Amino acid sequence: MAEHRSQADSDPWGGLSSTHGGVARDARHDQLEPPDGLERIWAPWRFGYVAGGAPIQGCPFCVLPARDPGEDRASLILQRGDHAYVVLNAYPYNPGHVMVIPYAHVADLEDVSDDALGDVWTLARRAVVVLKQRLGCQGVNLGANLGSAAGAGIAPHLHIHVVPRWAGDTNFMSVVGAARVLPRALQEIYDELAPGFA
Repeated sequence: MAEHRSQADSDPWGGLSSTHGGVARDARHDQLEPPDGLERIWAPWRFGYVAGGAPIQGCPFCVLPARDPGEDRASLILQRGDHAYVVLNAYPYNPGHVMVIPYAHVADLEDVSDDALGDVWTLARRAVVVLKQRLGCQGVNLGANLGSAAGAGIAPHLHIHVVPRWAGDTNFMSVVGAARVLPRALQEIYDELAPGFA
C-alpha cells in the first residue's frame, strides 16, 4: 500500500484540485468512503455569508441604491434606471439571479407609479436579454412574491425576480439537502453580466 501514490498525495491542496468558480470537489479517490456517505463540495467564497457581516440597517432595497454609484460593484447593482434598478441577488436560486426593484419603498403592485412600473418592466426585459446573451441560459423565470404570505423575503419593498434556467439545473440537493450548489461566486457573475448592462 505504501507504494501506491495518487495525484492527490502530491497535491498541496489535499486533493481539492478539481475547482471551478471557487468551488472544489474532494477528488481523492484513494480515501475510504466517508462515514456519512456524502461527497464534500467545498465553496470557500461562501464563508463571508456564513461568518456574517455587518447587517444592513433599514430596508436593503432602499439602502443599496442610496450608496454612491461608485460602490455599485460592491453593492451588486448592475444598472440604475430613472425609477428602478437591477441588482444581483445575494441569495440566488441560480447563478445570475437578479432582481429589478423600484426605488420607491412600496409593497403593493397597485401602489407603484406608472413611470416606475414602466421602468421595472423595461429593466426586466433588459435583464432577460443580458442573461441569455452573457450566460447562455435556456429559459428564464420571471416573477414576484407579493406579500409575506406569498413568500416575499422582503415584503415591504416590491421586487421582481429574474432567474436564469438551464435544462437539468435542479438536482437532489434542493430537495434532499435543502441547499443550492452554486458553481460561481457572486463577484464573478457580476463581472460577467455588467458589460451587458453598460
